[in-house]
Amino acid sequence: MSHGHSHRAAGDVDEQVEVGGRARNSLLVALALAALATVIGLVVWWPSGDASEVEAAQFAAEGVTFPAGEVRDVGEPCPVQEAPPEGCGRVTVEVDDRRVDVQVPPEVFAAGLSPGDTVELQKIPAAEGGGGPTYSYFATDRDGTLLWLVLLFLVVVLTIARWRGLFAIIGLTFGAAVVWWFLLPALLEGSSGVGVALTGASAIMFVVLYMTHGLSLRTSTALAGTLVGVAITGFLGVVAVADARLTGISDDAGGLLRAYGDGLDFPSLLGCALVIAGLGVLNDVTITQASAVWELRAASPHASRREVYAGAMRIGRDHIASTIYTIVFAYVGTALLVLLLLSIYDRSIVDLRSTEQLAEEIVRTLVTSIGLVLAVPATTALGVLVASPRRAAVAVAESGG
Repeated sequence: MSHGHSHRAAGDVDEQVEVGGRARNSLLVALALAALATVIGLVVWWPSGDASEVEAAQFAAEGVTFPAGEVRDVGEPCPVQEAPPEGCGRVTVEVDDRRVDVQVPPEVFAAGLSPGDTVELQKIPAAEGGGGPTYSYFATDRDGTLLWLVLLFLVVVLTIARWRGLFAIIGLTFGAAVVWWFLLPALLEGSSGVGVALTGASAIMFVVLYMTHGLSLRTSTALAGTLVGVAITGFLGVVAVADARLTGISDDAGGLLRAYGDGLDFPSLLGCALVIAGLGVLNDVTITQASAVWELRAASPHASRREVYAGAMRIGRDHIASTIYTIVFAYVGTALLVLLLLSIYDRSIVDLRSTEQLAEEIVRTLVTSIGLVLAVPATTALGVLVASPRRAAVAVAESGG
């Protein structure tokens, strides 16, 4: 099995597995209560749009525009750590039917800017009685690269995963909509970070799991395990952030946001980030465990619950090990520049473990990993309770047949 998806059709597995009535009803009631709590959370914390804790920030001054132009000539880059010679770091751009020279940061040159590339400039209109408008470099146009990557992603997913891939993409789109239209505005209005995160994560998982994997008790078991893992991650996140006295501001983005919204609770925002960060990998693990239980039960309908649990946990332990590597290296990748900066200080990385940047990444990794690991036995236990042994087989065994 790969990531918990069975080799036979999911519907066949669900039909072969006998389900315990009491466990099934308890599972469905619990999910119904979770869905009700999610709806209540959406109603309570739905952003009103007029009570933001963050002062509205205008991206640019009035009259400033951002025209696109084509690079015609590239000058010499300026040295990073030396006094720059006159005229270095400039490119000639054709924009608005004219050619203008603009200063470009050294890192843009290092990225390989060349004639024919498209760049976005910031155009400041001329003052009354002054000369022409002023142009400055703003960004390099990357639409072409982003477009072919998106198209390649869609082709690969739809070709290999087919309908499952399509449903996964739809679910991903729904998740992005929840983050953009609910989670971010609610946070900017000063709502509880962890409360908003739990509500948004629950809403996303209800739609994504059922849409991608179908309406079945197997999917419901995975959903219940995911919600357990999300709740554990949220609780541990609140405790760890408070106990470590983390500020939630570890980079320039946090500092800039604080300048616009001093009323925001940044430790609470960090708790929200911990929940959302572990959502995808948590979902993967719980689906694996639910599918493992159903596959084992379908293959061994007469096995005891203990035997199925033990077999599924052997699969789960392997998946836990590989997923923890995934989490750790994913965070190393995102925090690579921070780690590089810390590594050049005249202190060991162990001595710097309590700095805001490093401690935040350590807490993020450990909290999401603990929630992930505990979700495995929880999902497995729920699965073996719902996917019960064949009653006819049990009766025959008890009669000595």
